[in-house]
Amino acid sequence: MDLIQSYEEDEAVESSPESSPLRMLKAKSSAPEVDDTALALTVASVNQSNSKPINPTQHVVVTNPTYEQLWAPMFGPAHPYAKDGIAQGMRNHKLGSVEDASIGSFMFDEQHNTFQRHGYAADPSGMNYVGDVEALRKNDGESVYNVRQSEQKRRKIEKNKEERDGEEKKEEIEPEAENPASEAWLTRNRKSPWSRKREVVQGELTEEQKKYAEEHAKKKEDKGQQNEAKGEHYADKSTFHGKEEKDYQGRSWIEAPKDAKANNDHCYIPKRLVHTWSGHTKGVSAIRFFPKHGHLLLSAGMDCKVKIWDVYNSGKCMRTYMGHGKAVRDICFSNDGTKFLTAGYDKNIKYWDTETGQVISTFSTGKIPYVVKLNPDDDKQNILLAGMSDKKIVQWDINTGEITQEYDQHLGAVNTITFVDNNRRFVTSSDDKSLRVWEFGIPVVIKYISEPHMHSMPSISVHPNGNWLAAQSLDNQILIYSTRERFQLNKKKRFAGHIAAGYACQVNFSPDGRFVMSGDGEGKCWFWDWKSCKVFRTLKCHNGVCIGAEWHPLEQSKVATCGWDGLIKYW
Repeated sequence: MDLIQSYEEDEAVESSPESSPLRMLKAKSSAPEVDDTALALTVASVNQSNSKPINPTQHVVVTNPTYEQLWAPMFGPAHPYAKDGIAQGMRNHKLGSVEDASIGSFMFDEQHNTFQRHGYAADPSGMNYVGDVEALRKNDGESVYNVRQSEQKRRKIEKNKEERDGEEKKEEIEPEAENPASEAWLTRNRKSPWSRKREVVQGELTEEQKKYAEEHAKKKEDKGQQNEAKGEHYADKSTFHGKEEKDYQGRSWIEAPKDAKANNDHCYIPKRLVHTWSGHTKGVSAIRFFPKHGHLLLSAGMDCKVKIWDVYNSGKCMRTYMGHGKAVRDICFSNDGTKFLTAGYDKNIKYWDTETGQVISTFSTGKIPYVVKLNPDDDKQNILLAGMSDKKIVQWDINTGEITQEYDQHLGAVNTITFVDNNRRFVTSSDDKSLRVWEFGIPVVIKYISEPHMHSMPSISVHPNGNWLAAQSLDNQILIYSTRERFQLNKKKRFAGHIAAGYACQVNFSPDGRFVMSGDGEGKCWFWDWKSCKVFRTLKCHNGVCIGAEWHPLEQSKVATCGWDGLIKYW
């Protein structure tokens, strides 16, 4: 009751007109309301936090940090990427972060060299000079990089005058020497081409010297004769590894078995490894089946050897052909298989007899042949075409050994030669990223194909029906061109998925034309369906690059592959 009474009395006093003060409106703040819950919790540690640096890993700062806190150095383990207190991204020196000097390197060199030369230099502040004051007044404060033109001219005149005086003194001391080989002339012309070369009086040669001179002259003559042939010369030899070169009926070992014929016209994709040939000590660069029958397989190795292997019977190496001094790049059989061509990096093209291993003839222009081909016509088996590293396609007559034609239009090394249109024309590809079509025997390009999107095409193969060309493009795809008049790109057919960029992986067709096949840089052999362009199967064939793949001409489900691991595999 007392409380209620006192409350009523207070209300009466406040409501009386004498005691009530002047009413003032409450001031409103325009600042937004702040949730000060976190502030209330940190009141106790405000004094401590003012002295502590900010933790860099902290995502929320609940107090306003001071200037000293913001610019305080970072401390050790507080930063997750920090070593000795400085974040790794901020380090530019072994000892931490080092700032560039405020003076440029050119300015520093200028002042340093001026001080070394004249004894004074500008103060780093740029407001004063330090050093020799007298020299400063004498040179008007010029640096060594800022000499007046009049001073340069004066110095040049003085230098020329000194040189002339020196020459006159020399002429007075030394008489005129006309013989360039004399001692007097050499002392005057120290920097001449004949400096330190003196005139030697030739005495009588001893017997030993005469003998040496004769041997040297003979060697030089022999070397000149070799250079006429232009290629590097190596002894040709061949080794037969079979039991006997002729059987009991007198037939040669290269003759095809009489029962060798195609089982059916339908090709199948191989599934498993049948045989492995290992005889090359280095990578194998190319393989070719014996024409029509495929009972023998020819291989070119980077160990400078060419080997021929038995496919049907023993599966062993039958003969080794050694005649190249460097890796063998390409090989090509004649139509009947009795002879073949090899092209090596020793700049030689050799024409071999398959049976005996004899070299029939050697051709060379002094350049590296990248591809060799015989004309496929039976009546033109004596005509050899070779794509060279000097951008030319050279045509030889094997019988005479003479060059009969040169096709010189490419802008890069020639990689492939492919005969089309019943062998009346041939298509060549080159490192200049173009295709050129030639009429056989006429060195004029009849069709030039070059587009901005095109890449180099190191391998080209003809479809069995003769209407299409498959070109291995170095952008990891196989492009198809028609062999008709216009040689157009077929944009609907494109085979991709393999990685062949940088490698001249061979592209090939199955004998019935249903499948496209190619090796790749990862050692796989890829098979695509010709109609749908879909990947049919991939086989992991080699450890290194799978550079070559050939389909057997008669056994429709068998394929041979070769790689840079030195192996040839039969699938």
